[in-house]
Amino acid sequence: MALVSADTKIAELLNELHQLIKQTQEERSRSEHNLLNIQKTHERMQTENKTSPYYRTKLRGLYTTAKADAEAECSILRRALDKIAEIKSLLEERRIAARMAGVYSDTDPPRKTMRRGVLMTLLQQSAMTLPLWIGKPGESPPPLCGAIPANSDYVAKQGDKVAARVKAVDGDEQWILAEVVSYNHSTNKYEVDDIDEEGKERHTLSRRRIIPLPQWKANPETDPEALFSKDQLVLALYPQTTCFYRALIHTPPHRPQDDYSVLFEDTSYADGYSPPLNVAQRYVVACKENKKK
Repeated sequence: MALVSADTKIAELLNELHQLIKQTQEERSRSEHNLLNIQKTHERMQTENKTSPYYRTKLRGLYTTAKADAEAECSILRRALDKIAEIKSLLEERRIAARMAGVYSDTDPPRKTMRRGVLMTLLQQSAMTLPLWIGKPGESPPPLCGAIPANSDYVAKQGDKVAARVKAVDGDEQWILAEVVSYNHSTNKYEVDDIDEEGKERHTLSRRRIIPLPQWKANPETDPEALFSKDQLVLALYPQTTCFYRALIHTPPHRPQDDYSVLFEDTSYADGYSPPLNVAQRYVVACKENKKK
């Protein structure tokens, strides 16, 4: 019943999203007429080579209208983004409920039966669809936006992806990509599944062994302070694996769709670092350890 209810709610939200997209287009068409008037007024002023009180008054009115139009369109777009976030949340809840009930889909098969290439594709899609933080003027990016860490009292939710420090078969410790199964408030410990071996081994870990992954991408053009800077030490997911390794930021993203370029620590190279490799914002987190000597 829960799955059916979620499907119904998602269908309703998709319909509301469709209506908001139509409203956005209508608002944009309406504002284009006013923007054209602004352009024509400036052209007439250049032709006459003068700025009369009439033109000043007219332009002030046109720009006031343009500002109101832009704010109205922005409001509709923010409502649409909220709908998208709500849909994604419901899809995630449905995925978790289905998994607990033992029901799997083609887009989320059991990890133990999933081909390596399929898992890598899913991780790439997760990085690409991570929402971009779009704040209001003067609004600071929230925790878990880009490089901004979670609050000290933050508890990751069931289904959230995290970097988890676990003991490997050989006894060494490593940071892996994991999914939160539960959190025990009495013991302050998480239960997590290795994203690469779901159902094979479950890890019980303290909070200090868990680093929540970003929930929003930071926009380099508006919020550069929410990104890791050049030469900063991080943990980054090594391409085509599900393990995090220490790395230095080589180049931060320049555009919202860009990845980080990082240099992984690698003793097989003369300078101790790999050539630059691209890693998505989704899979770069602060390193809790000190920089190597």
